[in-house]
Amino acid sequence: MNFRVLLKQTDEGFAIWCPTLKGCWSAGATEEEALKNIGDAIEEYLQAVHDLSQPADAVEREVTVKAQVA
Repeated sequence: MNFRVLLKQTDEGFAIWCPTLKGCWSAGATEEEALKNIGDAIEEYLQAVHDLSQPADAVEREVTVKAQVA
């Protein structure tokens, strides 16, 4: 899964955030470190959203749908 992130150089290194995931941001001393850190932050963000949206007694299943678009 790919996410667009914004990167800004600061006095301390690089600030980085994902505009599509409100509040998902990180930083790093180098651009490479910032990119790794935002990847970790995005994974944790998505896991938290998943965990908070699932009722404790719900069972998850997958459904395949064949969509036909005209």
